[in-house]
This record gives sequence, structure tokens and C-alpha cells, in this order.
Amino acid sequence: MLLPGCQLKPALPQVFHRLWAVMGKLQSKLRHSTYKYSRPDGLMEEGVQTKVSQEYSPAHVDAVSVVATLSSDLCVSGGKDKTAVAYNWKTGHVVKRFRGHEREITKQIACIPKSNQFFSASRDKSVLMWDLQGSSQPRQELSGHALVVTGLAVSPDSSQLCTGSRDNNLLLWDVGTGQCVRRASVSRNLVTHLCWVPREPYVLQSSEDKTIRLWDSRGLQVAHVFPTKQHIQTHCEVSVDGHTCISCSSGFGGEGCEATLWDLRQTRDRICEYKGHFQTVASCVFLPKSMALMPMIATSAHDSTVKIWNQDTGACLFTLSLDGSGPLTSLAVGDITSLLCASFYRGVHILSVDCSQELALQEVATF
Repeated sequence: MLLPGCQLKPALPQVFHRLWAVMGKLQSKLRHSTYKYSRPDGLMEEGVQTKVSQEYSPAHVDAVSVVATLSSDLCVSGGKDKTAVAYNWKTGHVVKRFRGHEREITKQIACIPKSNQFFSASRDKSVLMWDLQGSSQPRQELSGHALVVTGLAVSPDSSQLCTGSRDNNLLLWDVGTGQCVRRASVSRNLVTHLCWVPREPYVLQSSEDKTIRLWDSRGLQVAHVFPTKQHIQTHCEVSVDGHTCISCSSGFGGEGCEATLWDLRQTRDRICEYKGHFQTVASCVFLPKSMALMPMIATSAHDSTVKIWNQDTGACLFTLSLDGSGPLTSLAVGDITSLLCASFYRGVHILSVDCSQELALQEVATF
């Protein structure tokens, strides 16, 4: 009970979000970056150039846990405010809000390819299916896990959905009927992320038991287990060609805090590691080949930085620090020149990737 005249204070993240939302309406945020120019005598000098980062209408009023691409100009995000939001990140407008979860949305939203439909996972142990063109009510509610749902993956033909949870279970669902068709369990396999291998019946899964597993969806059985890492594996992603995958590690003070590239074709062994973050790496993505001549990946971490890496050599090509954003929770490729990055305190960041001369990564807007 509260004593007369007393009131509960909002949680710290909510205070930050409310302050950020108010300030966002008043002014744009100035960013400084260095640039090089050639003097008349032929010498190169560095200068400081001010860039404007636009503040769009915020999508959420609390920490954003996940962002995913729905189309070339639409994304879907979810967070601690229990809502999923479809957002036009090119115009800065909310398209639709979806309310139905009883607890926060976790790190997984899975979009059905070439459609307006997507799934969201939550701490309320459920998965909800939404339709951008339908009502604001969920089309389906999938309930079968005993604990928070932490993994979602849609099959390449959109007919099946695989879900994973901290209850050590993977479930396979028929998207058309909403019925669970298979269930599998592995002891101590606390799922942290799922993704489907393109054009294959395989599902990749990261786990708190420090392993990456490859599942065969035809019987929902483990097809391969990669060598155990030293830290919790927080996220996994498969390349568009299905030949390689990346996983991310938890950590602190530079211990762990790396991303790892694995071979999915023959040896399925570690190819390369990407070290340079100082806190848990929460998300990783393969960048489209159209962005640059060399293959690249991007990572985001709890140290508030986004890094771009040379996929083949492991060299860090660029680091962008998003000061004041807190832990960075999720990355998604927006289009061939843009990344979307979800954060704890400042919503979703729109980042521009410029490879026209030297590689540059710049924040252009937040929402």
C-alpha cells in the first residue's frame, strides 16, 4: 500500500524516453564528424563538420528490443511498452500500432516474406500474428511455451513458423492453421535467437548454453552442433546465399563480446572472429553486396557502438558511437544504403552507410 500523498515513480528507462520524446519535438540533434580536405599546397587536413540528425515521432515510449524490415520503407519494432509498431522510416510516420501482448515484446519479430504479415514474441509466453492490412487485433495467437518466447523464424515458403523459448523447447507451427505440428526439447538449451536458412529446411539457433545448433525442420531434430564458445550466444544470422552464418557473444570488458563467422556448407567450422566491442554483442547482420565491393557485416552492442567489419579479414572498418542510447539491442538492413538500430533509451536509429569513397556510417534520424 502507498501512504497518503505518495506515488510511484516511473522506471528510469521510461523517464529517459519521456524526456527524449519531449526534446525530440523541440529540436534536431547536432552531430559532429571529421572530414578530410586537400589544401592548395597539396597537404591533407582534418576539419569538423556539423551534421543534423532528425528526430521523428517516436515509435515507442520505452526501450525498443527489436526492429525488423517489412518492406523497402517499412519496419516493425517491438519493445517494453508491449506494442508492435509498423513505421515508415523514410517519412518518419507511424503506420499502425498493434496491442495484444500482456508483457514486453522480446528480441524477436519475424516478417513473412513479400507480405504485410508478421509475428511477435513476448514474455507473456505467446506469439501473435499480425496483418498490416487487417484489423489491429491479432490474426492468430500461438500458445505452447511454458516460458518467455525468445526465438521466431519463418520458413522460406512462408508455410511454417519455428518458435523457441527459455523452456528448452522448439515448436514448429503450421502458419495456415496455427496448429503446432512438432515439438523438440534439448536439456539446458535456453534459446536466444532463431533464423531460417534460405532455400533449405534448416533452422539456425543460438543458445545460452554457448552453442549454435542447426535443426532439420523435417523432423525437428538437431542436424549439427557447432563447437562450443566461451560465452552465451545472443544472436545468429544466416547469409542470403545460405553458405555462412554469424553468431554473437555476451561478455564484458572486452572478454567475449565478439561475433563469429561459421561455414554452413562443408566443415561448418569457425571461419573468422570479429573482436573490438567492450560489452555484449546483441545483434549482427550481413550487409548487402551492393553496399560495397568487399563482403561486410555489421554488429551492435551494449557498449552503444555499431561496428562494420571486413567479413573476410575480421578488420574493423568503421565504428559509430551512439552516445546516450544505452545498450543497442537489434540491427536490421533497411535498404542498400541504410541500417536500422534499436536502442534502450533513444528508440530506433536510422544509419546511413556510404561507400562512395571511404566507408562512412552516420546517424541521420531517430524515432
